[in-house]
Amino acid sequence: MTGAPDAAPGGASSFHAMWRELLPVGRHPDSGGYRRYAWTGADAECRAWFRAQAEARGLTYEVDRNGNQWAWLGDPLAGDAVVTGSHLDSVPDGGAFDGPLGVISSFAALDELRRRGVEFTRPLAVTNFGDEEGARFGLACVGSRLAAGQLTVEAAHWLRDGDGITLPQAMEAAGHDPGTIGPDPERLARIGAFVELHVEQGRALDLTGDPVGIASAIWPHGRWRFDFRGEANHAGTTRLADRRDPMLTYAETVLAARREAELAGAVATFGKVAVEPNGVNAIPSLVRGWLDSRAADQDRLDAVVEGIERAAREHAERAGVDLDVVRESFTPVVEFEHALRDELGKILVERGGQGRAAGRAVPVLGTGAGHDAGILSASVPTAMLFVRNPTGISHSPAEHAAEDDCVAGVIALADVLEGLACR
Repeated sequence: MTGAPDAAPGGASSFHAMWRELLPVGRHPDSGGYRRYAWTGADAECRAWFRAQAEARGLTYEVDRNGNQWAWLGDPLAGDAVVTGSHLDSVPDGGAFDGPLGVISSFAALDELRRRGVEFTRPLAVTNFGDEEGARFGLACVGSRLAAGQLTVEAAHWLRDGDGITLPQAMEAAGHDPGTIGPDPERLARIGAFVELHVEQGRALDLTGDPVGIASAIWPHGRWRFDFRGEANHAGTTRLADRRDPMLTYAETVLAARREAELAGAVATFGKVAVEPNGVNAIPSLVRGWLDSRAADQDRLDAVVEGIERAAREHAERAGVDLDVVRESFTPVVEFEHALRDELGKILVERGGQGRAAGRAVPVLGTGAGHDAGILSASVPTAMLFVRNPTGISHSPAEHAAEDDCVAGVIALADVLEGLACR
């Protein structure tokens, strides 16, 4: 994304400046994707960038007990605050838009409101929730889960990365006291509404021709670990008939996941695998695969996962392979608060915006992706705005949103924040 219109609104021009500044942080030179993992050097650079943006705007900056960052306009203790933001971390070799688009747009929307000269009647905050993607410790939305009490302190202390480093060790190494982590109900009680802007992770808006949409719900989703245990042996001397090869059972299970998802109109993905002893000339003794599955409702999700596990056990039994299945995380369906969702729709219909005439309804769509807004919805009224993604590609360096659509997202978010927090 390059260039900015000479006569752009304040939010649009500041958006481009912030985008260019954050763009190189954590970008891998070979893949072109981002490796902004929680509590690493790249994460520290992102956090320093956030603090600099807050201080440059004269906002009150703070880090909460769980490492989430906050930038406040108005009294943080006053209550009934309107909060916006997202996250800055990434999946392995992720794209530039997932998370950062929401944080940058939040600061840019504040700049736009100041340009308009509005009077704020409620406190406003921009936030960066830590470890949303779960790339390092295997659990998504750690910062918001801790704050909302959906991740216990004990469970958080058991989280480990691929090198065996625990979450507390990583936090301490990055300069944050892990002894403070835990539920933060007092902070959440001071939030009257949380609105998260995010790049759409699909093509629904591209199909309708709209630059911005409103989220209706987040599909129920979870992660399951399948452990296939066979017998290690020599790849060159062991007869096919004598093998207990867990890789074959794993491969059959991957194919079963695709079939079950297609039948249910859902999605199911084995995207991560670990093999032992992981030798090119050795039959594996263990193949461990992680399943991610999501569906529009709980019944369909249950049917998909049960079908995959049933197929896996049938193949394992025939191959003499042992199988353990462990559900590592699960998030039920999240219906965003209807009153707040409808209020966003009303505000945007009345104001119109770039690429959309006043009076034209804003698309309302569901999503299969998890977000901090979904975690917070059990404690705080939450809503989401989506910005069009023309290819639907996400969690990839090819992730993209057009410059005009990003600006439309900033203006839409500013309109929403003005409607919620200003006269």
